[in-house]
Amino acid sequence: MIKTAIAGVGYTEFTRKSGRSVLSQAREACLNAIEDAGLKPEDIDGINSFSVSNDSVPCQAVATVLGIPQLRYSNDLMMGGQAACNLVLQASNAVACGQAKNILVFRAMNGKSGNAVGTMQFHGMGGQYRYPLGYDAYMMYVGMWGRRFLLETGQSEADLAAVAIAQRNYAQRNPRALLRNKPLDAEMYAAQKYVVDPYRMADCTVEVDGACAVLVTSLEHARDLRHKPAVIASAAYRAGVRSGLDIGDHLSWDDYTRNYTSWLRDELYGKAGVTPQDVTFAEIYDCFTTTVLMSMEGMGLCERGEAGALHRSGGTALDGRLPTNTHGGLLSEGYLHGMNTVCEAVLQMQGRGGELQVPDNRVCAVTSGALMDGSAMILTQDQ
Repeated sequence: MIKTAIAGVGYTEFTRKSGRSVLSQAREACLNAIEDAGLKPEDIDGINSFSVSNDSVPCQAVATVLGIPQLRYSNDLMMGGQAACNLVLQASNAVACGQAKNILVFRAMNGKSGNAVGTMQFHGMGGQYRYPLGYDAYMMYVGMWGRRFLLETGQSEADLAAVAIAQRNYAQRNPRALLRNKPLDAEMYAAQKYVVDPYRMADCTVEVDGACAVLVTSLEHARDLRHKPAVIASAAYRAGVRSGLDIGDHLSWDDYTRNYTSWLRDELYGKAGVTPQDVTFAEIYDCFTTTVLMSMEGMGLCERGEAGALHRSGGTALDGRLPTNTHGGLLSEGYLHGMNTVCEAVLQMQGRGGELQVPDNRVCAVTSGALMDGSAMILTQDQ
C-alpha cells in the first residue's frame, strides 16, 4: 500500500465580513496550499470538500477557477465538522490506490456574514417535531450532551472555563486568530451570561468568513517537495448505532457522555502502530468546550473525568504534558468546521508553528466532529 502525507497548507485571512465570494476564498486557499507544497495548479488532479446547507462551493467550480487540466477525483460531502479528517482519509485512499496523485482538501465559507451556522435551521427528518417546541439550535443539542457529560464525570463549569482560557491564551499569539486581541481569564469568563446551559459565549465557536486547504499526496512524492511530510499514519470515520436521522435527532443515542471517539479509538491507534501514550500533542475539534473534554477522554489522552483537571493544571499549554489546540481552536481562531484544526496539525508536524511550535511534534492526534459521528487521524513524522 502506498503511504501518504500532507505536503502543503493554505489559508485566507479570517474575518467577520470578507466582502468576497466563497468561491474566491476557496480559490485563494487552494492556490496557497499548492504553492506552499511547491507545486502548480496543473499538478492537481483531485479535490475534496464539504458544506452544510449549501454554504460553500462545489469542487468542480474550484477546479475551474484554478485552471486544473483534468480532474480525476472529486468528492463533495454534505457534512459539517465530522468531515475534515474524513475527507483527508478519502483523499489518502484515492492516492494510495492510484486514483489521483495530488488532492486538495478545502473548506470555504462566509460563516459570519453569509450563511452563519448559528442562524441556519436544519430541518432534516425530525425538524418538524423539534422546531414547534423551540428546540431548533445546534448549541441546544450539544448542550444536552455537555450537561450530562459534566454530571456523569464529576466535572464542572470551572473545567469548561479552563478549556476556553487555555485556547484563548494560544490565540493571543496566533496572528490568524479572530480573537487574538481579546484576553480571557476566569473572572471574565464567569461574568458572561449563559447562551445555552452549560455554555457561555466563550464556550462557543467564533464564526468567521474564510477558507483553508491542505494538499494530500504520496509520501514518496512529499519527500521531494518544499516541507517535511506530515505522514498520515492512520485515519478513521465512525457513526455509532442510532446515530441520528439528522443534525438534531439524537434522542435515541444511548450515552450522552461518550461520542464517536470512543468507537474509533482502538482502530485508529492500532493502524498507526501507536498508543495514546505516544501522542505528543493534540488538535481536537472544539465546536464547544465540552467537546474538547469528551473527545480527549474518548481518545484515551487522559482518564475519564480528568480532561478538565488536565487543562486546569496547565497540562495542555505549550510547556505542558500534552499541548492541545495550539492555534486557539475553533473557539478562538475561527470556525471553519475543523479544517483549520487539520491545517494547524500539519504546520506543527512540519515544524512551522512559529512562536507556538510544540517542543515535541512526533505524534499528533486530530479529531473532527462533536457527537454521534466523526473522524480522526494520527499524523507522524517521516521515518
